[in-house]
Amino acid sequence: MLPSRSIMHSLENLPKNIWCVGRNYALHAKELNNPIPQTPLIFLKAGSTINIDKTIHLPSWTSDIHHECELAIQVDKNGTPKKFGLALDLTARSVQNELKKQQAPWTLAKSFTGACPVSSFVDWVSFADFCTLQFRFYRNGTLLQSGSPQDMIFSAQELLNYISLHFPMETDDLVLTGTPAGVGPLTPGDHLVGEILSREGFSLLHVTWDVM
Repeated sequence: MLPSRSIMHSLENLPKNIWCVGRNYALHAKELNNPIPQTPLIFLKAGSTINIDKTIHLPSWTSDIHHECELAIQVDKNGTPKKFGLALDLTARSVQNELKKQQAPWTLAKSFTGACPVSSFVDWVSFADFCTLQFRFYRNGTLLQSGSPQDMIFSAQELLNYISLHFPMETDDLVLTGTPAGVGPLTPGDHLVGEILSREGFSLLHVTWDVM
C-alpha cells in the first residue's frame, strides 16, 4: 500500500529520452477525433525539453500550446520503474494538426524548448499500487483533467514491456503514459496545479506551475 506521505525527489539525473504514449485514454483519443490504437503509439520528446522549474515559458512562434497532463515513470536501463511523478506533454496543437495533414513527424509540435515540465518524483512501490492512483490537473482553479491508470488502454506494465522490447531505453529515461480527456490551451498568466492521490485519497504529490 502506498504511504499517506511520500518522500519526493527532484530529477537530479535528467533523462536522455522521453518516451511518450499517444492516445492511451479512449476519451482523449475521441476528443481529438483520433482512432483507438491497437498497439502502443510511441513518440519521442528530446530529453533536453525537460523543465524542472515551476515557470513555463511559452514559445514565441505559436499562440496555441495545449496542456496534456500525464503520469510519468522514471526507469532503469532495463525498463524497471524506480520513480513516478507528473509531467506536462506540452503540444503546439495547430502545428501538430498541420503536420498530421502532411503525414509529417510531430517533432516541432512536441519537442520544442521547455515542452516537458515535470514535478518532483516519488519512489516506486509496485504496479498494483500504481494502478490505483488518481491524478488531477487544474488551470486557474478549475479542474480540467483527471485520470487513473485503470482508465489506460495499455497498462503501465504493458507499456514498459513494449518500449523496452523495441527501443534502446537508458537509465533515468522517462515514460509518459498518456493523457486523459480535457486537454486545452495555455495562456500567459495561467496558474497550474497538478496532484497525485492514493486510492485512499491521500495526497502523494502536489506541484504548481506559472505560465509566462
